[in-house]
Amino acid sequence: MPNPYQSVSFDLAFLLVYLLVHGNLLLVYLSRGDNTMALTELEIKKAKPADKPYKLSDGGGLFLLVHTNCGRYWRMAYRFASKQKTLALGVYPDVSLAEARVRREQARKLLANDTDPGAAKQEQKAAFVALAENSFELIAREWFAKHSPNWKENHSNKIIARLEKDVFPWIGNRPIAEIAAPALLAAIRKIEARGALETAHRALACCGQVFRYAVATGRAERDPSGDLRGALPPVKKDKHFAAITDPKKVGELMRDIEGYQGSYIVKGAFKLSPLLFVRPGELRKMEWPEVDLDKAEWIIPAGKMKMGVTHIVPLCKQAVAVLREMQKLTGRSKYVFHGERDHDRPMSDNAIRSALRRMGWANDEMTPHGFRAMASTILDNMGYKQEWLERQLSHEEPNKIKAAYKREAWRMYLPERTAMMQAWADYLDKLKHDATVLPRRS
Repeated sequence: MPNPYQSVSFDLAFLLVYLLVHGNLLLVYLSRGDNTMALTELEIKKAKPADKPYKLSDGGGLFLLVHTNCGRYWRMAYRFASKQKTLALGVYPDVSLAEARVRREQARKLLANDTDPGAAKQEQKAAFVALAENSFELIAREWFAKHSPNWKENHSNKIIARLEKDVFPWIGNRPIAEIAAPALLAAIRKIEARGALETAHRALACCGQVFRYAVATGRAERDPSGDLRGALPPVKKDKHFAAITDPKKVGELMRDIEGYQGSYIVKGAFKLSPLLFVRPGELRKMEWPEVDLDKAEWIIPAGKMKMGVTHIVPLCKQAVAVLREMQKLTGRSKYVFHGERDHDRPMSDNAIRSALRRMGWANDEMTPHGFRAMASTILDNMGYKQEWLERQLSHEEPNKIKAAYKREAWRMYLPERTAMMQAWADYLDKLKHDATVLPRRS
């Protein structure tokens, strides 16, 4: 009589062997919930190009498009708003099978939330492009390209070199709108750490100009450099003001002044600075009632002088010509060099310094006060008497001058000083055209 359990044992054994051999495929089949067999890495690697592109499906809309050019591209077919669409998910083997499946599930989650994954991908791509186009470096180079044509070549070279060396490596590729004060300070601190404190201050100021340009052009909302005021220790300044005394350099400076393209008022003051070599504050506060162009004299009241002594400045022919032109513009105002916006106030005390910087003359090369040292040094080399120079520079110490002397000091050596000032102006004109002219008393 046949054993009924023998047949059952055979069927169970057969099922066990089947599961051991085909278990993985069966589990994948059951988990997918459709009739498409899942792809394997082996199938993908064995896929060869054919006469026409063909698809290897992985299910859930995911498939590998095998192109005739040997390329293998991940794609996902889906429907949105009753339209059939295809979503690109990457290129194999840069995007593996496992990563393609992750991207498929991300797309399916978007579809479940009524979002078109294709449109979402395009928006994300556009956002990345916008961020790249608004990086600090790109905007800084745009700012540089607009302003550098107005700068001296030496100055523009320093600016771009400073940005490329000290700023771009740290924040250059970051979206400018996302750069906060701590990130900017971290970059500036790297400059400070190598002992270049003045360079750190200049780099910070330069970054501030880039940020303000970004604000003006709608690529940033604010300038974070303002938040760093006081974050760097101040630069210890030398007690002496920087000045140039080399004739070749002086000639170069005079040509730069002649070619200055900024404000007409600033240019007028700029042209008088080397001719008169008074203190910068005295020049910018120059008033028309103090000036007698017919007599070629500028009398500065004692109350406006550092030493408390009335001072007379002989006006050379070149200075008179500058002032006559300036009179056409500011003659109705109190100040010869009034403010650009407020005509009842003198021009900014930083106007000449800023003009020097724009033309490439660094603070350690030349300052507005340096015109005095420049004239004093060269005129001394030309053989003019020291007492004439001291009187023209108004260097007398009040406690060494008797009251009677103080009343008359302003006219002492006036004929000699008048001749000296005209010779100085003529010498500057020669340097402007020929830097080889030697300082020599005429």
